[in-house]
Formats: sequence, C-alpha cells, structure tokens
Amino acid sequence: MFQMPDRGGQGFRPRVGPPSRRARVLLLTVGVLVLLFLAFVFFAGFWTDWLWFKSVHYSSVFSTEVWTKAGLFAVFGLLMAGVAGLNIWLAHRLRPPLSAMSVEQQSLDRYRMGIAPYRKWLLIAISLAVGLIAGSAAAGQWRLWLLWTNATDFGVKDSQFHLDVSFYAFDLPWYEFVLGFAFSAVVVSLLAALLVHYLYGGLRLQGPGRRATAGAQGHLAVLLGLFVLFKAVAYWLDRYALAVKTGSYKGVPGYTGLRYVDANAFLPAKTILFCVAIICALLFFLTPIRRTWAPALIGFGLMALSSVLIGGLYPAIVQQFQVKPNEQAKETPYLKQNIDATRQAYGIAGSQTQQYTPTATADAGSVQKDSQTISDIRLLDPNIVSPTFQQMEQQRSYYGFPSTLDVDRYSTANGVQDTVIGVRELNPNGVQQHNWINDHFKYTHGYGVVAAKGNQVNGNGQPVFTESGLPATGSLGDYQQRIYYGENTTTYSIVGGSNHEIDNTADGGAQTYQYTGASGVSLNNPLTRAAYAVKFDEPQILYSGAITNGAKVLYDRTPKERVAKVAPWLAIDGDPYPVVQNGQLTWVLDGYTTSDGYPFSSKTTLGDATKDSLSSERGQVVGDADQVNYIRNSVKATVDAFTGKVTLYQWDDSDPVLKTWMKAFPGTVEPRSAIPADLLPHLRYPQDLFKVQRDLLGMYHMTDPNAFFNGTDIWQVPTDPTNDSKQLQPPYYLTLRMPDMPAATFSLNSTFVPSGRGNLAAFMSVDADPGPDYGKIRILTVPSDSNTPGPTQVQAKFNSDSTVASQITLLKNGSDSNLDYGNLLTLPVGGGFLNVEPVYVKGSGSNYPVLQKVLAVYGNDNVAFQGNLTDALTKVLGTAPGATGTAPGATATAPGGGANTPPPGPGSGGGGLDPTLKQALDAMQKANTDAQNAFKAGDWAAYGAAQKAMQDALNAALAAEQKSTGGSSPASSAPATTTPSASASASPTAVPSPSP
Repeated sequence: MFQMPDRGGQGFRPRVGPPSRRARVLLLTVGVLVLLFLAFVFFAGFWTDWLWFKSVHYSSVFSTEVWTKAGLFAVFGLLMAGVAGLNIWLAHRLRPPLSAMSVEQQSLDRYRMGIAPYRKWLLIAISLAVGLIAGSAAAGQWRLWLLWTNATDFGVKDSQFHLDVSFYAFDLPWYEFVLGFAFSAVVVSLLAALLVHYLYGGLRLQGPGRRATAGAQGHLAVLLGLFVLFKAVAYWLDRYALAVKTGSYKGVPGYTGLRYVDANAFLPAKTILFCVAIICALLFFLTPIRRTWAPALIGFGLMALSSVLIGGLYPAIVQQFQVKPNEQAKETPYLKQNIDATRQAYGIAGSQTQQYTPTATADAGSVQKDSQTISDIRLLDPNIVSPTFQQMEQQRSYYGFPSTLDVDRYSTANGVQDTVIGVRELNPNGVQQHNWINDHFKYTHGYGVVAAKGNQVNGNGQPVFTESGLPATGSLGDYQQRIYYGENTTTYSIVGGSNHEIDNTADGGAQTYQYTGASGVSLNNPLTRAAYAVKFDEPQILYSGAITNGAKVLYDRTPKERVAKVAPWLAIDGDPYPVVQNGQLTWVLDGYTTSDGYPFSSKTTLGDATKDSLSSERGQVVGDADQVNYIRNSVKATVDAFTGKVTLYQWDDSDPVLKTWMKAFPGTVEPRSAIPADLLPHLRYPQDLFKVQRDLLGMYHMTDPNAFFNGTDIWQVPTDPTNDSKQLQPPYYLTLRMPDMPAATFSLNSTFVPSGRGNLAAFMSVDADPGPDYGKIRILTVPSDSNTPGPTQVQAKFNSDSTVASQITLLKNGSDSNLDYGNLLTLPVGGGFLNVEPVYVKGSGSNYPVLQKVLAVYGNDNVAFQGNLTDALTKVLGTAPGATGTAPGATATAPGGGANTPPPGPGSGGGGLDPTLKQALDAMQKANTDAQNAFKAGDWAAYGAAQKAMQDALNAALAAEQKSTGGSSPASSAPATTTPSASASASPTAVPSPSP
C-alpha cells in the first residue's frame, strides 16, 4: 500500500495495490489445507466403513455396493454430460455466419463477445455439472440395477398380460428409471440448445424473415421428435404399469391393479396414444427435410387432444355410463384378481378359516382337552415386569433391562416352558462418574440374562426366576455372559491393548477384564485413529495415551444396526430377541424381503401396519422400503452378543426376491441347513409380519368378490384396552391349542372385532414353532349374533363389575397404590373363549409392580377376580386343569425397593377391617420398616429377624382374609417364602452391593 500526491491539492489518497507475495502464499496455503481437510473427512467416512465391513467379514457387501454406485454414477453421469455437451456444441456449430441487423442481436453481441474467450471451459463446466447431478441420481438406484441384472422368475404370471411377476418386480422399475433418465437428457439438451441458438442468432424473436435458421430448426425438431418418441415408449410401459397402479377403492387405501375402466378404457387408450405418438415423432423427424413446422405441430396438437379425449374423457364416459349402472358385476372379475394376488403376495392364501360358535358355559370334558393351554397361561406380562427385573436383578447401577422383555421357550424337567427373558445390558446413565475414559474404556459391556417362568409367580407376586444372579446361574447352563452387543448398546467402546474394563464376578466385587472377542477395528494405525477421531468427532482418539497397541474400537453395536448394514436389502423386524444356546448368548432377528411390484396385490405401509400400543417401546420395522405389496420372512439373522458376529440364514428357500439378492451378494447368506440345531427350537414366527398379515386379513378374509364389494364383513384389530394410548392391541405369544389341533403349540395370536363395533368377530393364530405347520394361519370366525365380547368389552365388564370395583378400591389402598393391568389374553378354551388378565399393584414408595390378582371371564357374564389363577379359573370354568400360577393378596418388600404396603383383604372396607387382619397388617408394616432400617445399617441378623416377622405376619393376614371371605387362602397354591433363585429379596446376600 502506498500513497500518491493529489493533483487537486487535496492531500494524499490511499491506493490499494495487489496483495503481497506472502499474503498470496498464506491464502493459497489456507485454501489447500481446507480442501485437504474436506477430502480427509470424505476419506474418513469411506475408510471407516470399509474397515467395519472388513471386521465383520462382509467386505463383499461394501465393495459390491460401492462399485455398483460408482459404475452407475460414471455411466449415467458421462452419458448426461456427453449428451448435453454434444447438443451445446452442435447448437454453436449450427449458428448463422452473420447475425441479423436488429436491436435484439446488437444487444446479444456483448454477451457473445464476453463468452468467446471462455467458451470451451464453459462448455466443459456445464457438461460436468449436469453429469454430476445425473450421476448422483443414478447412483441412488443401485438396488434397481442389482435386481434387474440378477432377476429370478417367480414362476407366477399375472392374469392380464400373462407375464411373470418378475417383470413387474424387477424389470419394469428399471425400464421406468432409464426412460426417466432419457426424458431428462432430452429436456436438458433442448433447453441448452434453445439458449445457444438464441444467443448466436439461430432463433430470433424480432425482425423480419424466418424466426429460425434451417440449422436451428432441424436441431430442435430432432430433439422434440426424440421427446415425443420417448413419450410413446412411456405410453407403452404405462399399459403394464396399470397392473401395479395404486388407488383407494372399497375402503382399501392401497388397492392395486386394473379395474374395469382400466382394462376396457385406459388400456386401449394407452395403445392408441402409443401409435399417435410414434406418428407425431416421425413428423418431427421429417421437419428438417420438409423445412416446415406445420405437420409436426399439427401432429403434436392432435396427440395432446387425443391424450385428453382418449386418455381422459373416454375412460370417464365408460366409468359413468357402463360401470356405475352395474358396478358390482363389472368389477367382480377384477376384484377376484386383486383378492387372489393380495392373499398370495402376503402369504395369507393358505390361511384356514373355520366357524366357531362359543359356548356360554364350559363342561369339564371340553376344558380337559385344553389343559395344556390353561397350564401355560402367561401371567407374567413381559411389558409390565421389566421394572421388577430391574429392581430384583439389576445388581449394579450401570446395568439395566429393556422396557419390554421377550418371550421364548426353554426346556425344563416338566417339558418346554414359556419363559420371559431379559438381557442385563450396560446402562450408561447408571455410571456415577462420567468422563471419556469411563464412558468408552471402562464401562463397556453388560452381564448375563435373567429368565422367569411365564406362567407362575411366587407367593409375593414376583417372578419365579429360572436364571438369575450375577453372574447368572440357573437352568440355562454355562454360556459367555459378557454382552458387548445389545439393543441398548448405542455408544462406541475402545477395548484391548492395555485397557482393563470393569467386570463382575461371583464374589460381588468389581474386577477387570480384557476383551478377547474377534470383533472390532484395530486402532494400531495412526491414520485409522485419525479417521475415527473425525468419525466420532473426538480428537482424543488421535492422541490419547489410553489407546495402546492392540486396542480396537467397537461400534454399530445394536443387532438391528449390524444386520441392516450387512444386508441393506432386508427390512428388519422391530424386536430382536435373545437366545441362550450352545454356550452363547445370541440375538435373533427376522429379516423380510419386500417388493412393491407384485401385480394386482394391494399395497400397505409397513410403518402403519406394524404400529400398536407397544411399538414405541419394542421398536418398529427397519428397512429401505415402506410401501410394499409383497413380503416374506425369508431370512433369520443372528448376532453374537459377545463377538458381534452377524450370520444370515436362508429361511424361505422358495422366495425369488431372496434368490435375486443372493445372486447380487453371493456368499452372504448361509443355507437353511446351516442353522445350529440348538438354535432351531428358539426360532419363532415374527411379530411384524404377523401384524401386516392381520391388517390385510381384516378385509381380505373375504374371498368372495361380492362380499368384498359390499363390505359385509369387515374386521379391524381392537384397541388395547389396558393401554391409554388408544393404539391397537399387540399380538401375544402363547402356547395354546386351536380346536382342530391335537395338542397345544407355541403360537402368535390376535383378535378381530367388526368394523365400528366392540364384540368379537374372529380369533387369529399362527403356528410360531418351527415344524411342519410353521406359519399356518388359523382363524376362528364368530357368528355375529353370538354377542361374544371383544377385548374392550371384556375390560368394560371387569371395570363395571361391582365386586371387582370394590376389590380394586381395596387394592389401591386409597390412593397409595397404583394398578397396572397386564396383557388381556383371549384363549379358545372348552368350546368358548376364556379371557385372562393379570393385575399388578405398585405400592406406595415402591418402584416395581407385583402380581396381586387375576381377572377372568368366560362367556358373557361369568367374571372372576381372585388372588390366583386356579381360583379364578375354578370360578369361571368350574375347574382349572393344569393351572399353576399364583398371585397373593399381599406382598413383601424387596430390599431397597421402598415400602410396598399390603392392601386390605377382600371383603373388608375402610375403617371396618377385621381386627385380626388389621393387627396382621400393622405387624407387616412394622416388620417392613424394621427390614428397611436393618438393610440400610447392614445388620443382617436384624434383617433376617425382620423378614421372619414379615412372613409370620403375612401368613396371619392371609389366614384372616380366608376366614373373612370364606374362600381358600392364596397361599395354599404356592409357598409364601422365597428362595434365592426365585427372589432377590429372600436372602441378604442377594441385596445389590452399593453402586460405584
């Protein structure tokens, strides 16, 4: 910077010169560093993804996806760039040698002169820009490409065009994408050519003479001819697209396929328009020869008019004057096609429907046939008892259980037992001291599972554990209990090297452990560490001394994340469940192959069809596609909870969509025969598929087109009467016997009510046990005049019964206790329907519920509200063969859980309590207080004395209740005392040690 003298005598004015050499070097250096940083950020994402896929041994999935995207990007990007650049160059080449003398052209001269020095670079830049956009869009269609190039025939032809379903599922979507790309290329070329021709005088808006030169006219005519030619191809493909056309009809929002007007008006109209468009395209191609626009423009006008008259007006006339006067007869053949295709595409074509007229009362002989169903009634609600598991089996503050537990089957001495199981995962919120080392190096894993019998509780209304403790012991045998991969494990951990993680052993103390699993990505390479520092936005990964040689990073640790990444072509069921088998803790997930191209099959939205009152807690289906009209549970996937190993097994070996993806990603899916023998008995029919099927069966149980047309018997899933969300009632896993079955089996079950009404319309069950009948859907339809109550009506009966209402008031102990209604189970028993609902009480100061009562109803009026299942069934059935569950009228308090005040016994009210019962309750309250004080002081002798005093008081209270009600004591069906394996509150040694 320097100053020049002001010749006007006004002093000096500053003058800015060019930047110094040092400033230019600095700016260049900063620019280069910014570009390098952005490049490294991109590289870090790519590199860490590659390392992750390599660590799980699915690098072929990553490479196939990357190379497919890169190939599509390059091919379609270059095509678009080449087409656009060629037309820009051609338009410039065809410019007139001299521009007309006009004001318009004189004003354009300055633009032409300004562009002239940069014309070549501008051409390259525009071509690259449109190429990048087109290439990016094409790369996103990598799934369409892989499906098209690896297509497998369905072996089923559609009823209209007699083409294999694979044409609609795999071929037609790709052809439509390519056609859309061709349209885009022509439109971009046409716009670019118009601009260049106008800029260089080939097109004029003012002045005498022709408005377009011969070169411009010919060029634009050919492009318009190509556009119309592609429109002709679109008309031809539209003919086939009618088979997968979706619209609302007869109450089905996703109704798909041809109707009468489509087959008899739109289909011939598309054929005629195809021919008209071909002729119009030829007229445009002849324009450069004839040197006139007139024929082509007349042809284009006729095509537009034909599109309105033939493609719009004619179908409307057919609909108004042919279809509407006799719609049912006209639409019947097409409704039949839609019904058959929809039932086939969703796997409900083989569903078995039978009439079932429920009896109002049950006889002993009929009930005896269902003794196994009764013995396996699940009192333990996996959606209620998670806090109970948490309180009794958390053991450490940094462990936790999911909000909803899972139901599985495990062998016992008495046979296979329905079991409620929960995984004790790491809960980062329970860590007392949060810092980077603790969060990612020390607290890295959970420990063991806790399991309880589904059909029993102990004398305190608490779960009867078959696997409990830390480390867990029980009926599941030895297995690797450290859980590095789980549903709630969402953060990354760094293990190995010199890092010692917090681990727990049988003596109750916290010891250290070094991860020995094979999973994780090595951090030995400084470049890798830098990449992960960028990925996790944590610079300490790059320079921290806590990361030494041999350290590995574990991330993407939830089972759904891992399976979704290695199989991006699958939709994943919302609820993974744990299985202990062969010395391993394994997560099992159900994978679905889907399509939205099954002709005549109505579409559904997965997110909506699978939503119920528990979806927000158990999770929703995960997948790339949401709108589908074909679904199969084609894959069973497993994720090892210790190593994170992902394995995909082919479950449906007849599914053509799965076969197509297996050809696209060879070697990624194991054959069905590779499923471990110990794992096979734990596989089950998936919930989300069942919910999609029941959603469709609400309408598509009607196989008669006339009934379907008139909507005479539409069903709907009832809302959950035990939940305030007003969402649909979820299906339940239960072991039960359907009337046509010789024995009970593990099943997934749901109910239907008539549309807009509350009485029971049907009961739906699917065999969920792997075997010859796996996946067989059985439906019991109930006569509409039977007035069999549905779930909401059953709940209303419970709530309105005077005896139940008074006892509920007692259970609530004024307002000191809260009631939780467990799952309302509807079961076909003894020729009728038995409804059973456990009732949980959460006492004042307690943070977990215990089972107190069992509600039951059989028929319309027979309601029971008893202290245990046996008494409840005896009241409503007259007998209770095989019933094993128990629910006491009062509960003891688990250590550390706060006071759980026992409610007054039935039949007593307010201040009118029986004196003996009141004395027993007071003694229980005192013993409870003494136990709490002893627990806090660590005085185990006093604690044991208080527990004995509480047990004596409990026995006295139960005896007094029995005497006052004239019934049997709930304690008679199960001992009131507990064992260490059944209750953490039974022994001082089971009390959780203080949290760190």
